This record gives sequence, C-alpha cells and structure tokens, in this order.
Amino acid sequence: MKIGYDAKRLFHNASGLGNYSRDLVRIVAQFYPENLYVVFAKSPSERAKSLLEVSNVFFRKISGAKFGRQLQMGKDAQAEDCDIFHGLSGELPLKWSRKPIKKIVTVHDVIFLKYPEFYSFFDRKIHAWKFKNACSQADLVVAISQQTKSDIVQYFKVPEVKIRVVYQSCHQAFKVEYSEKELSEVQQKYSLPLEFLLNVGTIEERKNLFSVVKAIKGTSIPLVVVGKETKYSVRIRKFIEKNKMQNQVFFLKNVSMEDLAKIYQLASIFIYPSLYEGFGIPIIEALFSKTPVITSNLSCLPEAGGPDSLYIDPNNTDDIRSKINFLWENKSERDRRSERSFQFVQKFNEEQIAKEMMEVYKEVLS
Repeated sequence: MKIGYDAKRLFHNASGLGNYSRDLVRIVAQFYPENLYVVFAKSPSERAKSLLEVSNVFFRKISGAKFGRQLQMGKDAQAEDCDIFHGLSGELPLKWSRKPIKKIVTVHDVIFLKYPEFYSFFDRKIHAWKFKNACSQADLVVAISQQTKSDIVQYFKVPEVKIRVVYQSCHQAFKVEYSEKELSEVQQKYSLPLEFLLNVGTIEERKNLFSVVKAIKGTSIPLVVVGKETKYSVRIRKFIEKNKMQNQVFFLKNVSMEDLAKIYQLASIFIYPSLYEGFGIPIIEALFSKTPVITSNLSCLPEAGGPDSLYIDPNNTDDIRSKINFLWENKSERDRRSERSFQFVQKFNEEQIAKEMMEVYKEVLS
C-alpha cells in the first residue's frame, strides 16, 4: 500500500507533534518495508533528513502557494495514488478530488477545551473547528490514549466504533544503555548534581512545575528542569530567587536528544505533575530509562505510568512533597519501581506500535 502523511510537524516541530510524526513514519517504514510512505510538506528540513534517506520514504512538495496544505495537499496525495492519507496532528485537508482515498486522523488531546484559560478565544475556535472537521471527514480516528478517545467522544460526538487507540513510543535514544563514562561526561558538561529530581517539558502552567518547586522548598533535594520557558517560568524564577533556591533548581536549554536520554538515566526520580496530557511521552522516556516516576493521578497519566509509578494530587503541594521524600529516602523502593515499570513500558515498544498502526491501515482499506 501507499500511505501519504501531512508532514508539516514532522519537518518543522522540534518536540511533541514533531516527535510523534517522525517516530511513527520511521517505525512503520522500518517494520513494514513492503509499503511506500510519502510525506507531504511545503519544504523538508534538516530535522528529518535521516528519515528521507530511508528507501521507502519519499518527500513531495505541496503544490499551490497560499493555503496549499489545506487546499492542495489532499489532491496531491490522490494524484500520487496514495491508498490512505494520514493527518498526524488533528487536521485533514479541506479539498479533495473524486479519486478514492481513505482518510485517517490522529487526535492527540483536547487541552484547548479542557483548559480553555490557557488559550485565546480565537485559538480555541480554530482548533475546535479543525478537529471537528477532521473527525467528520476521517474514515477512522486514531486516539493516542483511552483518555483522548473518551474526550473525542464527549466533545466531538464521534461514535466510539470509529475510534482506534494506538499509543506512542519514544525516541530510540531513550532505549540505549549508556556507559558510566558517557553518563559522567554529560554530568560534567551540564554541571549536574550527583543525585537529582528531573522534570522535562515546556515550562507552562498546565505542566505545573511551580508545584514541584514549592514542594522541595526547605529540603536539600536538587531539581533539574529541561524545557522551553514561557511567561509562566518568570513566576517560578521569582519564587526561586525570593527563597534563595538558585543553587537547588537548575534550568537547562538546548539539550540534544542523546544528552537528554543520558540525563534521564542519571536522574534519581522523574517528576511530571501535569494537570492534563494527551498521553505523556516524557513518562515513557523515563520508564525506558529505568528511572522511577512520580506523576499526576489525572487524565491519561496513569495509562502511561503503569501500576508501579507513584501518583500524586497535582494540586496538593503537601502530597507532592511527601511522595518525593518517600522515594528520595528509599533507594530500594526506587529500584523496585523502576525495574517493574521497565517491564510495563515494553508495551510501548516500537514494533508493537507499528503493528497496531498497520492494523488500522489494513482495517480502513478492507
């Protein structure tokens, strides 16, 4: 079969939707080499250069100028004789020719509806319209978690029979066991403490880093934060300065994927107190790194964290503090949880994810 993809995010998003797109196309191309995979975008980028070197993955430039992604990309996929077109980020093109083609869309989350206060009125309306239109057009909708499936049914009234849940994996870098020498070099490169609590992700209100900073105030537990800063981080930095925590909380930027994987393996505990996620890839990254996880008891996070992660009420600083202290002071408990969680996370390995997505492709054509 020949499958076309909306590759805007694949080429031009550094994290999140970009990682999902690159990883999905890479693993289906690897495990199902008999098919052809065509990625459509206005332009390629260095970020996905290695993907275009794969023998069964092809780039096609979208025809048309303005609004080519919305008005021409679908027709381009049909002209390319694609059997399926897969929108990887909650959108499908608006215009199609009469030539037959099956349509699939992946919906990651509906954060803009669950937490509207984090979005402008205009952004909420645009997102809602795009998602609703894509779910209506699609022959099948892929949700990245059971939580997202429930949200799609609730907010867009999509029948359950039209939705398939296919989880995500994470980058291969997090599945490599690095040597002591390699880890030590990264520890020195970023001046990391010998033991530390780790948080990874955009520093925004929904991801709730401030609660962790408040929870470790008055302790000697170091916190390393890796992520893009937003206006929300200004409040956190002011709190850190006011409480003289500058030597306790460390912010890292522009960390490569491989260095990040090593930082996960160096961490004593990974903490992810988000209020809502579509799935929570950083949790998977931590579990593959054999680093025990503390995360929220909300939304899809227990789906990603499994039975041996430790769950908190993200709105309760005392609960966060007590759970951090419990794991920090009990290395045997950390080891037990990380080993069991490593077994659990194998359900998110690449071959399994590729198999499940290929079953969706075959189903839509049958």
